[in-house]
Amino acid sequence: MVSLADWPSAQLLSSERLSLEPLHVGHAEEMAPLFDDPRLHTFTGGRPLSLDELGSRYRRQALGRSDDDSQRWFNWIARLQAGGRAVGTVQATVTAQGGIFVAELAWVIASPHQRLGYAREAAGGVAAWLRRQGAQVLVADIHPKHDASIKVARALGLTATEEVIDGEIRWRG
Repeated sequence: MVSLADWPSAQLLSSERLSLEPLHVGHAEEMAPLFDDPRLHTFTGGRPLSLDELGSRYRRQALGRSDDDSQRWFNWIARLQAGGRAVGTVQATVTAQGGIFVAELAWVIASPHQRLGYAREAAGGVAAWLRRQGAQVLVADIHPKHDASIKVARALGLTATEEVIDGEIRWRG
């Protein structure tokens, strides 16, 4: 039986317009100014992180797994293939639940790059990769008023459930 330990590390992925580069700590310097925008937290809460805080987060995420090995973490920086400019991130947390692999997806596209289909394209590329690795279920927790993320979830084939987690609706597919 395949276990979480058998999953590969995040790999370089590409789509029509984007290159998805596996996250490393050095990305914090590039991403901190891009994500220093309170509007990005309208539906998710919190606040923009300082460079040091983002570096600490990326340091943890780059490990690729939780301390107890119950989760695998996959994180990518989404870049435009033309010019290489970073536009956002996509992440997935994979767990084994009842004998199947469940991947929880999240995406953030910086404000200047929104409404161009990058979230759908990046999350779609990651979803396809996760399915090839053996993820049988994809989920995303989305604020009920976050129309852009709802459209991305629908494009990924996810459907809203009755589950509400911290005020967000769980989408599943």
